[in-house]
Amino acid sequence: MVSMVRSEDDVLHGKDNGNNFKEIKCKANMVGSNGMSWINEIPICPTFYPTMEEFEDPLSYLEKIAPAASKFGICKIVSPISTSVPAGVVLMKEKSGFKFTTRVQPLKVAKWDSDDLTKYYMSGRKYSFREYEKIANRLFAHKFSTSANLPAKFVEQEFWHEITSGKTEFVEYACDVEGSAFSKSANDPLGNSKWNLKDISRLNKSVLRLLETSIPGVSDPMLYIGMLFSMFAWHVEDHFLYSINYHHCGASKTWYGVPGHAAYDFENVVQKYVYDGEILMHEGVDATFNLLIGKTTMFPPEILSEHEVPVYKAVQEPGEFVITFPQAYHAGFSHGKHIDIYVYIAILCFIFSCIWLFCQHFHCHGQE
Repeated sequence: MVSMVRSEDDVLHGKDNGNNFKEIKCKANMVGSNGMSWINEIPICPTFYPTMEEFEDPLSYLEKIAPAASKFGICKIVSPISTSVPAGVVLMKEKSGFKFTTRVQPLKVAKWDSDDLTKYYMSGRKYSFREYEKIANRLFAHKFSTSANLPAKFVEQEFWHEITSGKTEFVEYACDVEGSAFSKSANDPLGNSKWNLKDISRLNKSVLRLLETSIPGVSDPMLYIGMLFSMFAWHVEDHFLYSINYHHCGASKTWYGVPGHAAYDFENVVQKYVYDGEILMHEGVDATFNLLIGKTTMFPPEILSEHEVPVYKAVQEPGEFVITFPQAYHAGFSHGKHIDIYVYIAILCFIFSCIWLFCQHFHCHGQE
């Protein structure tokens, strides 16, 4: 991992500190001929509102909604209860000395040929939560001249404009930070429920409770601490597991999801219309899948819609969960500073589903 040391002003204005960012914004092939009109055409994924009784058992509830919700790749669940201790307070007061290192994300759409491969492996600075919050707030105010929340579609349009032809070169994203922002307070309703992601993998129906060793991000949750336009590129979860993400606080996040049954079609479109043939030659039979595993491939979902790959959208607000289903490719970005937490889920019916998906994956790729 390459280490980068920049001033706060560099981070605010997205400036290169010397020679790390030589990429040129790509305007031609990734934006399409219809401008941003496609933003209004991506259908919304389903949102579920469990009752207090249904909310008592998260894994049973997920089993209940999975047959319908999985057809969309992603779905939202709105919690009927909330946290009483803000996540920022947890990170600053309950976790003494909490600091995290960011990852630098180029704000660009790569051409994906041998001369233009996007990399997110450069390490940023180490921050306390308050230090990062200060920079994230300044970046938002610098971009929009306000601190108020903005309409989701407006921010979505600004995001795609920025990474295709904007002036900001990079943002910093603290992803995969070990830990949790659920409070230890006995008076916190959500923190003391079974939906506390610190404990969900250890519930009776969870297959992951059988793991002999805790694995961060799999059985133990990880934090995402982001700023305006920090993003997560197109990917599927490891081992085709389900994931659950809880939005603790801050600005909204936009998600895009492709249902698992269309995963192979998704990969075909990426192979034909995103990646250059030259880089695929060096990756073998599973070239497209292997490149996507790197979680650095970002492109507008318009490309999928144009080639009849189903894609759905969610705008996640604080207090909402997003579920991703097995083999569902997904991507998204932040509307401003936020704190999220995620972990994987596996129960028996999910395991049978994953086994079937693995068989389908290797059958399809074996025919190439």
